[in-house]
This record gives sequence, C-alpha cells and structure tokens, in this order.
Amino acid sequence: MIWMEERAHHRESPSALWPEVRSIIALGMSYAPATDPLALADKGGIGRISVYAQGGDYHDVIKRRLKELARWLVAAAPGADVKVFVDTAPVMEKPLSEAAGLGWQGKHTNLVSREHGSWLFLGAIYTTLDLESDSAGRTTCGSCDACLAACPTDAFPGPFRLDARRCISYLTIEHKGPIPSEFRAAIGNRIYGCDDCLAVCPWNKFAAAAHANQAFLPRAEFVAPELGDLLQLDDGAFREVFAGSPIKRIGRDRMMRNCLIAAGNGGNAGLVPVVAALLNDPAPEVRGAAIWALWRLDAGRWEVEREGRSLAEVDPEVMAEWNQNSPRNGEGDRAA
Repeated sequence: MIWMEERAHHRESPSALWPEVRSIIALGMSYAPATDPLALADKGGIGRISVYAQGGDYHDVIKRRLKELARWLVAAAPGADVKVFVDTAPVMEKPLSEAAGLGWQGKHTNLVSREHGSWLFLGAIYTTLDLESDSAGRTTCGSCDACLAACPTDAFPGPFRLDARRCISYLTIEHKGPIPSEFRAAIGNRIYGCDDCLAVCPWNKFAAAAHANQAFLPRAEFVAPELGDLLQLDDGAFREVFAGSPIKRIGRDRMMRNCLIAAGNGGNAGLVPVVAALLNDPAPEVRGAAIWALWRLDAGRWEVEREGRSLAEVDPEVMAEWNQNSPRNGEGDRAA
C-alpha cells in the first residue's frame, strides 16, 4: 500500500513514468478456468489458490509475449522506442485497457470483456510512436451487483470502489505480519488470493477456458493442495514446490501464516499436530497464526500450550495472540 502511495504520480500520468511516451498499447490474455473455482469453498483440509496462480508465473509469460510484439513493432517502425510493463511498475493497466477498448472496469474494479469475462491478465507497451486511438470500452454491468455481494470481507464500499485493506487478495499476498483477526474467519480456506468477485460475474459465461497458453494450465498440486502437506514445508521445500509460480514471491513464512488461518477455519482436528509444531517456528507471524489455528481446532491443547509458552514469548504480536484468545477475554468463535 505504501509503494502505491509513493508512486501515485507515476500512475496518474504515463509521461511521469516515461516522458517520451506518445502512445500506449494495452493488451490482455485470458486465463479463464475450466471449472468453477468456488466448488472447493467449503472443503476443510485443503487450501484454495487463486486461479491466476495455479499455473506458471504470468509475469514471465506475458512479458515474453509483449517483448515479441515490441520487437515486431520496432522492426516495422525503425527509430521507434518501446517499453513493456506487466504488473511490475506503476502502470494503471485497467483504466488504460478500458480506454483502449479491451473492455470496461466492472463494479468489482477489475476489467470485464464481452468475449473473455473477468479472467484477464493485462499488460502494456509504451512507445514513442503516435498511434491512432481506439474507442473506449463502455460499462455494461447494468443493475448487477453479484460481485459486490459475493465479497466475504465487504471490501467494496460501493460500486467501482475497492478498499484493498479488506480484500483477501491483498491480505493473503501483500499484507505483512499478522492478518487482522476481524478478517480471519472470512478468509475460509483461501491461502493465496481470492476469486469470488471474479467467479460470480455473469459475463464469464462467454469466456472459454484458456488453453491457448499451456503455461496457464493449472498444476495439479495447486488445484486443491492438502494443508497438512503445505504446513510441513521448510524454506527450501517451499522454494522447490513453488518454483516457477507467482506464489514464491510471498515467501514461506507468509504462506505458512495463510495455511494456518485456513487450517483454523477448516475444523480438521487431524491437523492439530502439524499446527502445534509450528508454535516453535522462528518466524513470529507463523507462531502467531499457529496460536490462533490451535485455539480454533483444540481448545484443550491450546490451554496446555499457553501455560507453557506464553510467559516465555518475547514477540509482542505473538504475545497478543495468546492473550486475545484467552477464555478470560471471551473473544472470537472456534471452528465447528
């Protein structure tokens, strides 16, 4: 969030990012899934990974495609200069894509296409060429508010407005440290991102499954990963499992935090041993999430562990986890 604030002036004006830019070519590529991602919503013991992260790293795939097109553009117009961007620079991809006619920004603030629905990766080519403008996309959401109603954390203050601080995608991917307790139950079994507002968009009925690029096909082990397996990953194993995936960017500790929240929500008592083992983890955010998950899964074991550990804990945020779930405070609800 701070990164976005610091670079707001670059996002507001393309020329602030590159003064020589004269035109912007906005492009999209579908990653529409073959199955409904919401089908796994209520299954305890497994984690849900956002559709876009189930295949190869889109940054690499899209950037290769953009560079191919950029080389063709330079060859066709000698003297032209170009720069390509894929979600790694302060570029307003969605407004630019709407202005270029790729679609419109829906009430969930994501781009919607008549042909491809909501499942779109976006990229941009900045160039010194003067190119003819396309007609901008027109909003076609009508009275539909399915995406707003579907949000588990009420992250939409209103149509076309998103409070990222409440968004599960932000909380599980970008947010550092403990996830605020008010959002934990709503996260359910999501361990990386959230697709709910995208998945319910009625325009998706026109979107064919994305088979054009094999890199976007889901890896079988990412479709419904077992939380018990993920919770046993050390840093080396995490890097190995998520090599070539955008998930590797959040690091092992943040993923463990997310998996522990999902475990606490799932109510699978069989996970108690692996959850309890993470009370010894060197990372405070992992220990803190393990405390919460254990409290949800096994109150008796939680009481025993608290007696032996709480006074020895030195991290204030972890100590707060022991205290806020204390029976004396009467806070929260355990998993069924």
